[in-house]
Amino acid sequence: MEAFTASIDVDSRLYRHDIAGSIAHAKMLARQRIIPARDARRIVRGLKAIEQEIDRGKFVFSSADEDIHMNIERRLSEKIGAAGKKLHTARSRNDQVALDMRLFLREEASLMIADLKVLQQELADAAKKNLDVIMPGYTHLQRAQPVRFAHHLLAYYEMFERDRERLANCLERVNVLPLGAGALAGTSFPIDRHYVAKLLRFPRVSKNSIDTVSDRDFILEFVSLAAILFVHLSRLAEELVLWSSQEFGFVELPDRYCTGSSMMPQKKNPDVPELVRGKAGRVFGHLQALLTIMKGLPLSYNRDLQEDKIPLFDTVDTVKMSVRIMGEVIHGMKVRKDKMLTAAQDGFMNATDLADYLVERGVPFRDAHGISGRIVRHCAAKGCRIEELSLQELNGFSKKIAKDVYSFLSAESVVNRRRAFGGTARSNVVRRLKQLRP
Repeated sequence: MEAFTASIDVDSRLYRHDIAGSIAHAKMLARQRIIPARDARRIVRGLKAIEQEIDRGKFVFSSADEDIHMNIERRLSEKIGAAGKKLHTARSRNDQVALDMRLFLREEASLMIADLKVLQQELADAAKKNLDVIMPGYTHLQRAQPVRFAHHLLAYYEMFERDRERLANCLERVNVLPLGAGALAGTSFPIDRHYVAKLLRFPRVSKNSIDTVSDRDFILEFVSLAAILFVHLSRLAEELVLWSSQEFGFVELPDRYCTGSSMMPQKKNPDVPELVRGKAGRVFGHLQALLTIMKGLPLSYNRDLQEDKIPLFDTVDTVKMSVRIMGEVIHGMKVRKDKMLTAAQDGFMNATDLADYLVERGVPFRDAHGISGRIVRHCAAKGCRIEELSLQELNGFSKKIAKDVYSFLSAESVVNRRRAFGGTARSNVVRRLKQLRP
């Protein structure tokens, strides 16, 4: 039974947050004259000493005490005597654990936002270094239109920017003090919750004691946002896997993030991007687990909530590792610009521009689209590019085509005419790079 109900092997990582919350609580109890000031001072000194013990690995955790809260309280009483038993006045483990989880998540989400900024900076730096590299843009994984590689990288910058914004917004709801809600109904002691909030840097205090101890929607929200973030990480990882393959050959990944085959000596496997892609499923699973834990709980607190920690902790750890290592991969990635340009010049990706050329000369779009399509089929049969056809051959499809058409058909020209806001033209990409915050 003890081994089944105990959570100390999981929640021991909350010790700093638990001690910080207890110190603030003790100071408030003394300020409100609920316990003597001398006892509060002894409690604070004892808690700081316990934190040092844990830091040094000298603290003995016991499953008999179930969780981090009781382990610390037991040790506090051992160190300072009866005064330690006064710490838990006017609080419950229900509001205590809610506090610890909010303190933990506030800290980790802030670190995650900082890590995302670093990844974004690596993407922006790679975009700047490869500003004039042209690659094929894809739809349905089929070559569609040429784009700047920088523009493609900045697409991920924008995705991660929204991820950062969502996390920052989530933090507003995480950053609410739960301590003082008691087990579920509040407390009869004259506590000052706003003073505790000030000590712990919470801008707001929870408004309903039942809601405070019984819901974990702030964790659900965070993990759901982490899942969205991992969708973006996984998509980037997938492209790195594709681009580094022999079939694409667009980039070469740093050796330290790849491995060889145990059987085939010629291979260089993109292990890190593949693992990031795989870890997405792990985070998605944690979200489903948390939703399932929460979905049928009557108000207020239920022991089921003890199971929220493993999914949350592992999500935090997985996201942090993956974001950081993807930034390192992008930093060390070598771009094969010639291979990209060759691919951008094949596949008739200037066919749309040929149609646009005809439209500008008065041909209705549908007719222009049809003419361009017939030219593509002709080139495919002949085994050549559109720009390799003679003007006489092009005139056979439309007399509207003049010699200036060739200036429309180069990959550079195709890209740079996409000057509408948000397009892949060089001027647009340069402007966006200048706007990015360092």
